[in-house]
Order: sequence, then structure tokens, then C-alpha cells
Amino acid sequence: MTLVRIPLTALVAGGAGFVGSHLCDALLARGIRVVCVDNFHTGRRSNVAPLENDHNFRLVEADVATDPLPEEPVDWIFNLASPASPPHYQADPVRTMMTNVVGTRNLLALAAQSGARYLQASTSEVYGDPELHPQREDYWGHVNPIGIRACYDEGKRAAESLCYDHRRDLGVDVRVARIFNTYGPRMRSDDGRIVSNFLVQALEGRDLTVYGDGSQTRSFCYVSDLVRGLIALAAVEATPAGPVNLGNPAEISVLDLARLILRAIPSSSEIVFHPLPSDDPRRRQPDIGLARDLLGWEPRVPFHEGLASTAAWFAIPEHRSVAGDDVARAAE
Repeated sequence: MTLVRIPLTALVAGGAGFVGSHLCDALLARGIRVVCVDNFHTGRRSNVAPLENDHNFRLVEADVATDPLPEEPVDWIFNLASPASPPHYQADPVRTMMTNVVGTRNLLALAAQSGARYLQASTSEVYGDPELHPQREDYWGHVNPIGIRACYDEGKRAAESLCYDHRRDLGVDVRVARIFNTYGPRMRSDDGRIVSNFLVQALEGRDLTVYGDGSQTRSFCYVSDLVRGLIALAAVEATPAGPVNLGNPAEISVLDLARLILRAIPSSSEIVFHPLPSDDPRRRQPDIGLARDLLGWEPRVPFHEGLASTAAWFAIPEHRSVAGDDVARAAE
């Protein structure tokens, strides 16, 4: 695999978020200067606070959809600027859609202006409740365009369309990563995702909430594996013709995950069942053949190891606090 030169500067939009902050860490560790752009709508300043003394790191508080973007030369642009969990993106669906559409347009314009390579963080949600299993990149998906999840699902689909229109019309070097369920330290306790929900509930002795009968499946990729895949996709010399799935193909049911966590964490918690939310996907598993072929990438972190690291993160009480980081920011 032939790689391009290491870039001088990478702009990471959404760089204070869960995945974005780990990406900033990894880029800096490779000697790449990082400009982190975040409006702190769901990202947290505490995620990047340790980086602010690094002379190769610059933090810009801005909204990619409404505020001016940094005017400086950049070599790579990573767009991770969007709420990514249902409670967060459904809380303000119009804002979610505009972040994904207008924000993506603005970042693509910057890429065209600066000649930067552009990587769009898309999502497995573009496949909707899939009728093809596992999901390949050539599958067009099964999405409800007017459902409560559409602000995110369709926002990401529109963002992908913008990427390839900019490639065709303006020659922008775009790469699109379709990211499957990711977990690890720095997840928010209120993000409504299965791993964080179950871990926090078990650690606090509350019942684990399973929606539906728990037979729906997910495939969980540890955050360091995902970040390694994002950088490999940005660095590969030949621009992929279309999107590339990044995720862990190991599939587990929601109910089995709940049982696994209750075995791993001593707790008085029990499993309780609630109605399945609207448009919740029944199965989710990536076909990563393309990532293996083009990038030489596949996940390395076993689930039991990644889960132990994530549980250790949430075992620290302040990491389970929703308000604590907001209070800290207000005091600055």
C-alpha cells in the first residue's frame, strides 16, 4: 500500500467529540499539526484539554454550519461535526440536518479552496433497517425519509451526495467512511448508545434497559481501531471510488451484550424490556472486505478488552456526570 506524504496540518471538525478527540490524539502522535473545530454542542472541552499545551494543536470554537472556518492552509480535513446518538440528534433535528448538509458544504468549499484531501465521517445509518446482511457499500439502504431518525440518516446521505458532487464538479479528493457502532473511553453517559447505557446502568445498580426482545444485533468497534481506519483511509494514495465501511464484523445481540455486561460487572441490576423505538435497525453488521483490500485494515482489539477499558472509564464517577463538564466550561 502506497501512502502519500505526511500532511503538515489536519483540520478536525467535531474534534472535541468522542471519536474526534481520539482522532486528534492519534494525528498529533504522528507528528501532524491539528486544528480542532468544535461548537461544544455535544463535544466536551475536557476531551481535548490535555492537548491545549501542545504547540501543534489549536482549538477553534465554531459551528461549521454558521460560523467562519479557520483561514489557514490545511492538507487534510476530517468532518466529524454532527451529533451521532439518537437522543442528541433528535433533540434538535433541524440543527442536526443543517450541520450535516450546510456544515458539509462549507467544509467541502474549504477543501476545494485549499486543495485539501477531505474525509467525511458518514455512518452505517445510511443503510437504515437493512434488507441486505451483512451490509456492503454497494447497498443503497432502506431508510424512512420522514421518521424521527431521518434528520441524521438522511442528513448523512445528503452529505455523501455533496461529497461526490464536489468530486465530480470541482475535483475535490473526497473519501467517505461509513462508520459502524463504535465504543470506548470518552463516550458520554447520556448518549443513549447501547454500550454506554448498559455500563452506566450496571455500575450504578440500575436495571439494564433492553428495547424490544433484544434479538436485534449490533457490531461494536473499539475507538482506537476506528481511528486507525480513518487515518488509513485519509492516507491511502489511490482515492477509493466510493464509501468504505469501517466497523467490526463480529455480531452480537443486544440481549447477549446485556448478559455479558452483567457477568463482567458485579451488580444487583436486572434486565428489563421496553418497546422498540421507531425505525430501530434489526441487524447491523459491516462487510469490511473493501477496507481490507484497499487499506489493509481490520479491527484488532478484542471485544472483551475494549469493554474492560470502557468500563474502567465509566467506573470513574465524574465520567458518568452529564452536567459536570458543562459546569466546568461555564466556569472558564
